[in-house]
Amino acid sequence: MTDRAHMLNVALDRDIRDDDIQPLIAAIKQLRGVIGVQLAIADASTWACRERARHELREKLWAVLASD
Repeated sequence: MTDRAHMLNVALDRDIRDDDIQPLIAAIKQLRGVIGVQLAIADASTWACRERARHELREKLWAVLASD
């Protein structure tokens, strides 16, 4: 038996102004099966998550460069 999806989350490649994102939201709403689209506003926790990810990548890169 196959699983059934009830929701998709879409991640953007960068923060986009909320007035600039409206055409994308409108386009997604036009897709078959979509009943709603909710905007998620970037905040301090978003920034903190990005900084942690950057730090982890930086540490891993330095570890690779430092290994002989």
